[in-house]
Amino acid sequence: MVPYATAIDVLRLANRISGKTLYSWQTISPADDIIHASSGLAIVPDEIFTGKEICDILFVCGGIKVNETWSESIKARLKMMQSRNIDLGALCTGTFILAKAGLLDGYRCTIHWKNLSSTREIFPKLNLTDDIYAIDRDRYTCAGGVSAIDMMFHLITLKYDREIATSVMESIIVERVRNTNDTQCIPLRQKIGTSQPKLEIAVKLMETNLEEPLNPNEISGLVNISRRQLERLFSSHLNTTPTRYYLDLRLINAQRLLLQTGLPIIEISLVCGFSSAPHFSKCYRELFKRSPSEERRLLLAPLP
Repeated sequence: MVPYATAIDVLRLANRISGKTLYSWQTISPADDIIHASSGLAIVPDEIFTGKEICDILFVCGGIKVNETWSESIKARLKMMQSRNIDLGALCTGTFILAKAGLLDGYRCTIHWKNLSSTREIFPKLNLTDDIYAIDRDRYTCAGGVSAIDMMFHLITLKYDREIATSVMESIIVERVRNTNDTQCIPLRQKIGTSQPKLEIAVKLMETNLEEPLNPNEISGLVNISRRQLERLFSSHLNTTPTRYYLDLRLINAQRLLLQTGLPIIEISLVCGFSSAPHFSKCYRELFKRSPSEERRLLLAPLP
């Protein structure tokens, strides 16, 4: 309900603020039945989904038990939409439906973090990311929750202008719009389970020591394991090294500070544990494919 309602309301406000009908929408369903959200709220669909609908984008909305809504007839109708060159999107677990229909092959996409591991297991060839939303050519997917707001903001700025989109965000009291570089806040236990308390402690030590990073020997000593054991834990459960994981944590924090504050870049580099600005800039570019100063310019530049 949250991504469905917020996606629509962002478009409604864009119409209201612009004074024009920039967007129109319909809710369609495979059957002529009232749709009940898990909260008990009822949605009356406007039409039965046939695959012949006239639209620019079709968004598939998914709920908790999305696998139970799958059918070959839905696949056929989605394929029909694709054959008519209609863009396809998904809100929350709607990504599962598009993936099962074979409509996300070769596309970068995302889904709610609770479904990431199972979706990767079912569709191992899927280019699945933990970003809050992903836009790849004519496919639009978001992780659910309020990430639908961020994705719709992006679509409005691409189609119209940033001023309208910004006014919409102010109207619904959103202080910062996230972009495709923002990842979902996935609890570590969801990634590794509950059987690795030593790894949890190690990561917690990293998260609380960003400004003055600990070295691997210090971390392993505080966790009471050998450095070799520490490296095995990170390799087995997070598919990385302790050093790489720690560096990425610091760089992700730096990106948040660049996007959310007016702190000078040199100060951000120090706060995130980098002894020199050139080293910070080099590491930042390696991870995000742009320098810290370019990140700032992209944030401030008007969108087309």
